[in-house]
Amino acid sequence: MTAADDLAAAVDLAVATIRGAGPERYTDSTPCSDYTVADVVNHLAFGFLLAHHAATREPWPESWAATDRAPFLRDLPEAEWAEAAAKEGAAAAAAWADPAVWEGESHLGGGPMPAAAIGAMMTGEFVVHSWDLATATGQELAVPPALGEVTLEAMSGMAAMGRDAGWIGPEVAVAEDRPAFERALGVAGRDPARTT
Repeated sequence: MTAADDLAAAVDLAVATIRGAGPERYTDSTPCSDYTVADVVNHLAFGFLLAHHAATREPWPESWAATDRAPFLRDLPEAEWAEAAAKEGAAAAAAWADPAVWEGESHLGGGPMPAAAIGAMMTGEFVVHSWDLATATGQELAVPPALGEVTLEAMSGMAAMGRDAGWIGPEVAVAEDRPAFERALGVAGRDPARTT
């Protein structure tokens, strides 16, 4: 599989968990500290939009703040969030399908970064937050071993920066003989044994 295939698989996983997290669960807590289910759905939706713009190299509008509601969800009732997120996720995956998009530099709203690093980071983010949603809402999450390895590599590459910035918690110890995805969760500050 290519990096683009991995990103598309991560988007598909995230969309499936968003669809499985009905609006009646949106006020529930999640493993993602201080985030409700609605917050994680919004975070993934915004992530799809940011990934899309990173692929196309379009600048972010000045009115965007990653802590806000995703612009395309702002005026929608929560019952329509899943389909709107699915549409934006598909657009992001399609934009990253072009191998040329992975070359050179792009951005995530700040300074320039290698596009390949952004693509890998977003892949890992989508998979880990899919676990957050699945765990919070009682869904089964099947992460293929290869995608687990990609997620572990992505999380390992960004964990120190995320901890310094306060958006990744302390690492949770996970045995080296556990599957790569469980170890990725530990690196991302999650306890893979958590069930709610």
